[in-house]
Amino acid sequence: MVHLSIKKFMKLTILIFFNVSFNLIPADKPKDENKRISKADVYLTSKNSDDRITKRESLSFSDLTQPDEQFPTIILDRYKTFQTVVGLGGALTDASAETFYKLPKEKQEEILTSLFDKEKGNGFSLCRTNIHSCDFSSDSYTYAEEGDKELKNFSIDHDLRYRVPFIKEAFRKTGNDLKLFASPWSPPAWMKTNNNMLHGGKLIPEFNKTWADYFVKFVKAYDQIGIPI
Repeated sequence: MVHLSIKKFMKLTILIFFNVSFNLIPADKPKDENKRISKADVYLTSKNSDDRITKRESLSFSDLTQPDEQFPTIILDRYKTFQTVVGLGGALTDASAETFYKLPKEKQEEILTSLFDKEKGNGFSLCRTNIHSCDFSSDSYTYAEEGDKELKNFSIDHDLRYRVPFIKEAFRKTGNDLKLFASPWSPPAWMKTNNNMLHGGKLIPEFNKTWADYFVKFVKAYDQIGIPI
């Protein structure tokens, strides 16, 4: 069991990017061994600087006697867990798909290998995609025409050009061992109080069911073309 003071923790959280790696040792290990290998390395990536995953400092953990009740403490205990890791990965957006298909075939395969191959790459196992357009799309679009409350004209045709083939390539590279979840940035403009997919606004209550059905239609449409959500 080790501790990291709040002051040090706050110092970590102000970094734009940080990565902490450490080894925790069972409590029955000798104290000198605990001190020898319990540490965290802090890396920084910062815009408008030369820092690109740059190692900035090493923090050492140490044994802590019972602190005063007013002493802020973070305790890390590897034997006490509260959640599981479903997978690691990235976002398969319109922007990434369109950029991918501007590259030559050999570069496309190189990227797929580096991201999804379990032996030669990162072995991504969980990815996210967007439901209609998002901040990483080249244009603003939805799957339903304005006023189509019953979603009679619902269509994912927009996605078939770049994003769907890209996602299928990711599934291929993982041998279909990939979990995919989807999320929207905003409801269609005509369902919102501000009639705009940007700049805030809220879902108009009368479209609660339409918006829920929109999710269902999206999941079913992707399933029909071989992409499970």
